[in-house]
Amino acid sequence: MKLMVAGGAGFIGSNFIHYMLESHPDYEIINYDKLTYAGNLDNLKDIENNPHYHFEQGDITDLVRINEVMQKHQVTHLINFAAETHVDRSIHGGIKDFVLTNSLGVQMLLDAVRANKIERMINVSTDEVYGALKLGENTFFTEDTPIMPNMPYAAAKAGGDLMCHAYYVTHKTPVIVTHCSNNYGPYQFPEKLIPFFIFKAMKDEPVPVYGDGLNVRDWIHALDHSSALDLLLHQGVDGEVYNIGVDNERNNLEITKMVLGILGKPESLMTYVADRPGHDRRYAIDASKIMKLGWKPKYTRDMFETGLKETVQWYLDNTEWVEKIRARMSEINQHIK
Repeated sequence: MKLMVAGGAGFIGSNFIHYMLESHPDYEIINYDKLTYAGNLDNLKDIENNPHYHFEQGDITDLVRINEVMQKHQVTHLINFAAETHVDRSIHGGIKDFVLTNSLGVQMLLDAVRANKIERMINVSTDEVYGALKLGENTFFTEDTPIMPNMPYAAAKAGGDLMCHAYYVTHKTPVIVTHCSNNYGPYQFPEKLIPFFIFKAMKDEPVPVYGDGLNVRDWIHALDHSSALDLLLHQGVDGEVYNIGVDNERNNLEITKMVLGILGKPESLMTYVADRPGHDRRYAIDASKIMKLGWKPKYTRDMFETGLKETVQWYLDNTEWVEKIRARMSEINQHIK
């Protein structure tokens, strides 16, 4: 397999590349990344000299560049992590980049798949395209749940997902769409909840909790997500949608207290702030479809505390990575101001 990983310098993409090189050391991995603020080649510094790993800079909206890279490396498979992902930025910072990358970019990749006779493409998406569930109800997102996004970010992702469906129906393009729950693990840019709270607590700064803190998310370790995608690359069915989750629902208050407890910090660091507009109350995944293919996550609900402790420890152990990210965040904030 010669696997092109779009967005491989980001959080989930870099975890996936590490996983694939360890699981399939004879595969060729081509990391195709634009290197936006959230793309970080330091995530892959330990494998940059691996002869089976190659980096190519490029944008998924640039069809000429995509075709060039695919032909250069004789790519056989493609997986797409490339996306604008931060929900708050889609609300307060403008939606244009989200639509360009998350919708148009997917369409460009689909055209490249057709032109280069790629054997399979996986478009990695989010459970947020389904909208929201109510607190306290025993309901879950299934693959048949209607797409009804509430956030601009999720709407842009849904556009890409629907384009995949249309290309499969119209052209029989070999594409699979996945909808995953919230990821955690190493290498995550600290605009996301868990590393954001870790960074704040490490410096004894106030840890902001949106609204009442009762919003529920279904949490999965990035390595479990990677193992699910690995399975689908080999055994998934083209044209299908697969939900990926581990039935690990936690509200934001619980997550905050767990992070503070692991770091030995007082809960007095918690501070409640105004909720963001349209904040979805609950996401929950029914992953029975992919589990029927034989997928078994390592970090189940019972193992979440272990996974979270390992994640916190990774940030504590990788101080050089953390300080570089702090500097990058400071530059971004100054630019925004």
